Amino acid sequence: MYTAPQLLEQLNTYISEFSFIREPGTLYEPIKYVLSNGGKRMRPVLMLMAYNLYKENMAEAYAPAAAIEIYHNCTLLHDDLMDKADMRRGKKTVHKAWNDNIAILSGDAMLVLAYRYMEKCPPEYLHEILGLFNETVLGICEGQQYDMDFEQRNNVAATEYLEMIRLKTAILFAASLKIGGILGGASREDTDNLYNFGIHLGIAFQLKDDYLDVYGDSLIFGKNLGGDILSNKKTYLFIKALECANEFQTGEFKKWLKASDYDPQEKITAVVDIYNQLEIKEKCETKIQEYYTRALGDLEAVTVDSTKKIELKSLVQYLMRREL
Repeated sequence: MYTAPQLLEQLNTYISEFSFIREPGTLYEPIKYVLSNGGKRMRPVLMLMAYNLYKENMAEAYAPAAAIEIYHNCTLLHDDLMDKADMRRGKKTVHKAWNDNIAILSGDAMLVLAYRYMEKCPPEYLHEILGLFNETVLGICEGQQYDMDFEQRNNVAATEYLEMIRLKTAILFAASLKIGGILGGASREDTDNLYNFGIHLGIAFQLKDDYLDVYGDSLIFGKNLGGDILSNKKTYLFIKALECANEFQTGEFKKWLKASDYDPQEKITAVVDIYNQLEIKEKCETKIQEYYTRALGDLEAVTVDSTKKIELKSLVQYLMRREL
């Protein structure tokens, strides 16, 4: 069995050996730029870990793992453009380093490249994996659209939000794990449990992101806290606060939602005060723990020796404790 850091190192080596010899360079340079940013590469590492539950020879797993990483970065490239983000992982976003049109086109090319690498799966698994990948890509687009739709609404229910993050974030965790299981020759029951594990892990991961934006340590988190509050982003904390608020608190919330001329720190402090009055921090922590517990239950149901699941369990524990 390999550890997550070992698999990440091997994947990084595989990706670093990519050679884009096609032209024009203005299409492919942004792709090299994005893929050189590194990061945790959690989704393809999860795929490799799931595969490693069943097989030790990792050779056939790196191409589909790379496909997942290329696709994930394609979505980030487009997300950064839609969000007008200036920086990602300490570097300028593609639309800032180049321009909007190049960001769109290079992102589109990355989607095609992701399919090129996914096609390298062994033929006996290719049809099932491509079907799963297609459904995942479409679902992520649906999740992104829901997220954008929510920007225009102040009545988003917590159930709607959880469904949105299931689509936008969790299904790529789930598909990555299931693809690893399929390639490893796992039973249908195991691949279904791996998929459910990914859904619950991915939802918990996004809820923790929401939580850290308000209650994280800014020195560890690496950016100023309260960014979601300043942008009126419909996070789980925001939605639960509106659900639980009394008439006065709702009025205060709406005042800050509509405000166009304000001191940023004053707005953050006022909204966090409401969160604290309503015990939103504790409610969010409870929901995060609920999904991590579900994830561990799904992993427990996977029918491989418990010693083989130690690395995945350790990863869950790490994600539960993470501060960035």
